[in-house]
Amino acid sequence: MSQTAASPRAGAEPELSGQNRNLALALFAFTITFWAWNIIGPLGVRYTAQMGLSSSQKALLVATPVLVGSVGRIPVGALTDRFGGRIMFPILTLASIPFVLLVAVAGNARSFPLMLLFGFFLGIAGTTFAVGIPFVNAWFRADRRGFATGVFGAGMGGTALSAFFTPRFVQWFGYTATHVILAVALAATAAICWTWMRNSPLWRPNTDPVVPKLAAALRLPITWQMSFLYAVAFGGFVAFSTYLPTFLKDVYSFDLTAAGTRTAGFAIAAVVARPIGGILSDRIGPRAVLAISLAGTTALALVLAFRPPLELSAGLSFVAIAFFLGLGTGGVFAWVATAAPAERVGSVTGLVGAAGGLGGYFPPLVLGATYDTLLPQYGVGLVLLAIVAASALVFSQLGIRAPDRTARPA
Repeated sequence: MSQTAASPRAGAEPELSGQNRNLALALFAFTITFWAWNIIGPLGVRYTAQMGLSSSQKALLVATPVLVGSVGRIPVGALTDRFGGRIMFPILTLASIPFVLLVAVAGNARSFPLMLLFGFFLGIAGTTFAVGIPFVNAWFRADRRGFATGVFGAGMGGTALSAFFTPRFVQWFGYTATHVILAVALAATAAICWTWMRNSPLWRPNTDPVVPKLAAALRLPITWQMSFLYAVAFGGFVAFSTYLPTFLKDVYSFDLTAAGTRTAGFAIAAVVARPIGGILSDRIGPRAVLAISLAGTTALALVLAFRPPLELSAGLSFVAIAFFLGLGTGGVFAWVATAAPAERVGSVTGLVGAAGGLGGYFPPLVLGATYDTLLPQYGVGLVLLAIVAASALVFSQLGIRAPDRTARPA
């Protein structure tokens, strides 16, 4: 065998031409679908006023899309192993369009049951995460997968776009027109992906039956370990980004637009941190990144439980906890990329991604159920977040024997 053929890097470089373009396309598609997934949350205050919702009902309303967006990642990840991202991205993007429009129908009818029903299926838009991780993973060498998955994961900035623009679009164009605009954006995204996106030349379809494939992924310890950590890191981000407009209205009396602007700032901090978490994981190892992330999250959850004053103290606390959660999300999938078997990355991603989404489903329900119980307003829920984050910190350092990527030699 020649020296060129023996070197993975030398042999792979010519075949990986176009990796940055495909990473950018995956990032774009994930961003738009995440906006669609989160379109109910920024308008939660509006729906609460129109439908006369209780604390528990408004928490259920903003959390419901998270459910399908979470559980749906399990079969979507397995299907991505089989069909590839170039097919799955356009299919899921197009499948989200009817439910974006039907949410507008339910909102105009001021029907809480219909909003729950259509919001449930709107969760399809959130499953694209399980497509993108294996898709970009196949395009990049092992020593750059933390970077690649971190950059792709920054597409969760779609929540920032939704928080900032959705209330403003409603003001500028009207409620129904806002949903139509997003539906058109989804259709254009599907067309762009179908036209220019390509699977990596190194990717090979895994044609194993889906159920045995998922069962094999479930037998991997790394699947369960990363699921717990991602449920805390990404679940915390999703819970805050969907429920924060309501939180800010209840605690600090912000109106819809002001709450949306601050929620966008929260999401941007997490988006910036996610690729940083991936890049740092390539250098110092994801275990160290998770230690930083979870320690910071624990401390800041306790700070927020005691309602820091506006504007500087509260604003900095929310931005800081978002940054720490974003670091953790980047670290977890850098760990998955290096520890999961290559042929199981899609299945493991689907399961871990589902756990992360479910981690974001329950906190809003807990916040709504414990409002003004024992501690003022949402204090109990935030203390519980601190306890869970501290437990995850200990587990990440002492409970996982799976290897991670340590600092690369100079």
